[in-house]
Amino acid sequence: MKPEKRCQQRWPKSAAKSCNDIIGAMASVTAKIPEGAAAPAAAESDAAAKLRALEGRLRQLESLMVAYSGGVDSAFLAATAHRVLGSRMLAVLADSPSLARRDMEQAQSLAESLGMPLRVVKTDELDKPEYARNDASRCFHCKDELFLVMEKLAGSLGFAHIAYGMNADDTRDYRPGQRAAEQHEVLAPLAEAGLTKLEVRALAKAAGYPVWDRPAAPCLSSRVEYGRTVTREVLEQVERGEESLRQLGFRELRVRHHGEVARVEIAREELPRALTMEMLDRITAAVKQAGFKYVTLDCSGFRSGSMNAVLPVDVLKRRGA
Repeated sequence: MKPEKRCQQRWPKSAAKSCNDIIGAMASVTAKIPEGAAAPAAAESDAAAKLRALEGRLRQLESLMVAYSGGVDSAFLAATAHRVLGSRMLAVLADSPSLARRDMEQAQSLAESLGMPLRVVKTDELDKPEYARNDASRCFHCKDELFLVMEKLAGSLGFAHIAYGMNADDTRDYRPGQRAAEQHEVLAPLAEAGLTKLEVRALAKAAGYPVWDRPAAPCLSSRVEYGRTVTREVLEQVERGEESLRQLGFRELRVRHHGEVARVEIAREELPRALTMEMLDRITAAVKQAGFKYVTLDCSGFRSGSMNAVLPVDVLKRRGA
């Protein structure tokens, strides 16, 4: 295997460096436990057991390449694999027009802070008609392109396995990319260990990883209404619009692309701040600068995957199909 360029080990001061460190820190983690969930002590014990199972699974692997986006799931998986496998793991970040530059920079910064080996690769899903036409299978073609690129890289560098950050909750959502993972025999260690999104966030917080509370950041193409061709110009519009809203102080949001119309979703807890005439004017001006003719504010607030509401029930029932 060719040696990978890597940074000096520079863990954030608060970052845990072992499984026991993370488990020991779980007692002080105050991650929100939803109503009806297990009591905190039981939840901590369950998450700790799943972390041990995750590390045990990773130890079985000769070497591992992790599809890394900088989000909490892939970051936690990559960081854990790095602790367990050391130089026998490599994080792979796809540089694509559908990845916001802000997310790209944050992902690179986190990998550097953890001393984690990282390779940035180019993916060309946007050049494929089956992806650009933007139907319900778009995510399949995106992941298919990513895993094809990773397979070639794994072959040239001598890595035995590829994994991605699907968690146990993702198995219940409509995510066509899971079908691509199955076809390419890509591992999903978080899901195998039974780790839910909440547990991954709690463990990442206990480990001291700064992304533990980062809002989900799916690819920019997920903001484009189904049937509208995905182009670089469309993605740049979305990216500029969302960045302008972050500059206004909003944290969890989406700019949904409906042609000349931008449908802005802002987290419900942040909506009261948006609902003044002054702020509405600022939101409108900011998003119009991104190239939209009309700007609407969705009164339902931010909903993950809201574009899927228009898909037929039989499609949604396929889940990962």
